[in-house]
Amino acid sequence: MKLAWILIVLYTGPVGLFIYFLSCRQPLPGTHDQFIEAHWKQSVGSMMHCVAGDATGIILAAIVTFHLGLPNGLDLIIEYITAFVMGLLIFQALFMKSSMGGSYIQAIKKTFFSETVSMNMVMVGMIPVMAIMRGTIPGGDDPKGIMFWGISSVATMAGIITAYPINSWLVGSVLKHGMMSAVTDATKPMDMSKHKALNVSFAKKLGVAVLTLAILAIAVWITTWFVDLKVR
Repeated sequence: MKLAWILIVLYTGPVGLFIYFLSCRQPLPGTHDQFIEAHWKQSVGSMMHCVAGDATGIILAAIVTFHLGLPNGLDLIIEYITAFVMGLLIFQALFMKSSMGGSYIQAIKKTFFSETVSMNMVMVGMIPVMAIMRGTIPGGDDPKGIMFWGISSVATMAGIITAYPINSWLVGSVLKHGMMSAVTDATKPMDMSKHKALNVSFAKKLGVAVLTLAILAIAVWITTWFVDLKVR
């Protein structure tokens, strides 16, 4: 979470810093667990953990695809895949494996659903902003220019907004961790007793996954009203 907050503040500046102080930074020492107990703060923690990994993957992929000269439709597909891989394999499975029995493969299995639906909703906000602004603002797709980073910042904030509802549901259903407790002893395993998943049926999970994909498809369709997306 510390790395996630550093990245979020790096990408969004004072907006991310404000959210950090509002939802995570306890006013007095020793009050962190009580301060983050509210559901909305737990949901913010869940969301920020996802957005940090996804946005990092998207920005790195955008830098590479720009230098490869790929069309704006194909680069969005590569950015989605890169963000998903980084979000799932690093920010979720790798960073959470110690709290999920120590098995990396098991951690991937346990976080696959939550990362998929959360990632879809992050992209609902980020794709239209990135594609439209980069396609209409001169220099918006060039990583060497300030406009690229400004657009990436706005896109990240859009992703934060659209990803909050699904993360609130995931945390409420105990399908995803929230803000977590402060760990003062580095040798002490994180207490996951409050994060035992409820019995959410496969059919319900499938329905939620399909719904997020449908919303993402609509977001991409709306984006095509403003810019021409090409895959070759």
